[in-house]
Amino acid sequence: MDLDSGDSPWGDEPSQFKTTQDPTKPDTQEGAAAQPDATTNSPAVRTPGRRGPRGTRKISAQATKLESVDDSVDPLGPLGEAPAEAFPTPTEEAPVPPQKEPFAGRSARPLSSPSQTSGSGLEQSVNLEDEAAGFRGPPPVQPPVESDGPKRQTQPSMSVEQAAKPTFEINVGDPHKVGDLTSSHIVYAVRTKTSSKAYRQPEFTVSRRYRDFLWLYNSMHSNNPGVVVAPPPEKQAVGRFDTNFVESRRAALERMLNKIAGHPILQHDGDLKIFLESEAFNVDVKNKENREPDIGQSKGMLSSFGISVGGGSKFVEHDDWFHDRKIYLDALENQLKALMKSMDTVVLQRKGLADAAGDFSSSLHALSAVELSPALSSPLDGLSELQLRIRELYDRQAQQDVLTLGITIDEYIRLIGSVKMAFTQRQKAFHTWHAAESDLQKRKNTQDKLLRQGKTQQDRLNQANADVADAERKVHQTRLLFEDMGRLMRNELQRFEKEKVEDFKSGVETFLESAVEGQKELIELWETFLLRLDAGEEGLPYYVPQSETETGDAAPPTENAESAPLVAEDNA
Repeated sequence: MDLDSGDSPWGDEPSQFKTTQDPTKPDTQEGAAAQPDATTNSPAVRTPGRRGPRGTRKISAQATKLESVDDSVDPLGPLGEAPAEAFPTPTEEAPVPPQKEPFAGRSARPLSSPSQTSGSGLEQSVNLEDEAAGFRGPPPVQPPVESDGPKRQTQPSMSVEQAAKPTFEINVGDPHKVGDLTSSHIVYAVRTKTSSKAYRQPEFTVSRRYRDFLWLYNSMHSNNPGVVVAPPPEKQAVGRFDTNFVESRRAALERMLNKIAGHPILQHDGDLKIFLESEAFNVDVKNKENREPDIGQSKGMLSSFGISVGGGSKFVEHDDWFHDRKIYLDALENQLKALMKSMDTVVLQRKGLADAAGDFSSSLHALSAVELSPALSSPLDGLSELQLRIRELYDRQAQQDVLTLGITIDEYIRLIGSVKMAFTQRQKAFHTWHAAESDLQKRKNTQDKLLRQGKTQQDRLNQANADVADAERKVHQTRLLFEDMGRLMRNELQRFEKEKVEDFKSGVETFLESAVEGQKELIELWETFLLRLDAGEEGLPYYVPQSETETGDAAPPTENAESAPLVAEDNA
């Protein structure tokens, strides 16, 4: 057969393959042209007509495979076209799974998937003989974590900052005197409850004395320049073992620790952890001072730059904001000192009233003891007891005035002193910055001189360049320290103002409530005494009239017998 170029769909040259085709073979054998010719051993030409028989053989092979494995009783189900009839549609026969809001996507599985029909436990879970309608898939299994989903959603959300911020509850109590006559001092029990993971236990108790609190305050100032640290109460040489003074100092130390522990910067200081948790406090402090000799000194961070930190020239504030705050703090300190002086006068007046009530009570008791008539001695003795209770009331109210408003005034006078120390640290940072600038200018002058001398001083010039670069680095660091301290102090002064308003509001409210309760108690004492005096109309007289005791005719013997025990009770 001749094949020209028009008969080939690929457009090749058929003349190259003419010798391979037997001319005696008819055209009907084109379907068998895939066999190579035995005489030439060359492949036959592939014509477009050969694709049909190959597809027919492929279909017949698939049909044979389906007939050999067709079994409608097999658990795997019939294959081929039979599943369309044997398997019911999920909408007709399969059970509808329950609607689950958070896990609907996870539990929905198609019934026709091979993973469900090939399971080993399918014949046990589904009885094929009982199911007349056909095969049913297993019921959906609800995950057990579904019940926990709504609980997680109902929990209140908390920011990372709030979760990372630890809480502290510190109580200073149990003050007791220890030591001999020469080394006697007061020891306090410091009990701490905290949620911080930096501590070994959530609750612990240690013993501390006053100088330990003073060490903590100084360490906090050195470690955190520019931060306002709550100071401890001042020392007192005379009367330091007095009960009222010990109680007021205990309350002031407790407020100091809670303010330090509540500060977002100071609560992470390592010295606070040593103070609150260490069982061998003195040993740990000595070891820390040996490792870090600069801690505890007034230099602090400023000494790390290798520049002497002195007072320098007089500091002139160029920032109007800090200038106004300094004037305000000076005026506030003077006003608080005047208020504290007036408060001391009120407390002394209450104590004077208490002493006068005690003297009055003693005089009345002495008078009632020498009075022969019980009609007069009993009221005098009752009035003496009333004055004793009034003296106790005045003493207690004087102590409450100190612990409510007085301790708040004293605390903020000391806090203003701590703010002024922060201002002093800022001034030192300013002088350090300018001292570094002066040192840089000197080194630059030396560098210029060496540059003018030429190459003869090359070694010294290299050293001068290195010194200038180091001086520029120090100037940059000290300037950044001064600016950072300024921003920190702005935040600290705003925090100081906010806490001052809250503390004074709470202190004044407590002071007024205490004064009102004291006056109510005083009125109640006087009213009770007057009721006892006026009780004669009800047959229970506070005292028996003198005329009736002398004559003995006005009252019957039964009334005298009843009134005698009452008089004895009142005298007792």
